[in-house]
Amino acid sequence: QVQLVESGGGLVQPGGSLRLSCAASGSIFNTYAVGWYRQAPGKQRELVAAITSGGNTDFADSVKGRFTISRDNAQNTVYLQMNTLKPEDTAVYYCNARSSDVLLLFRLYQQGGYWGQGTQVTVSS
Repeated sequence: QVQLVESGGGLVQPGGSLRLSCAASGSIFNTYAVGWYRQAPGKQRELVAAITSGGNTDFADSVKGRFTISRDNAQNTVYLQMNTLKPEDTAVYYCNARSSDVLLLFRLYQQGGYWGQGTQVTVSS
């Protein structure tokens, strides 16, 4: 069993930065791939970024060059660094951990694995 807790959300002005954290219980987390999804009001949930246990990454086109994803296995934590934030980045952000250590699966299937409770990110002036 893996429990995930997201943190780091908040209100930020356009052009600002935030760093989201996804902290996990259980040492097996280090063998899991982790993805960040987001869901804005009235919109479908979408993949933002994902990282394998070995550090390979994937990003949605809308965030490439602005967001980075990283992990600290010693801390059982995955980070999503968000820079140059735009109002359209406003959403609830969720982390998702899967034992299938394959990036493509995060694009193909938006279910399965373990999920956190979400953290709100609001980009507004």
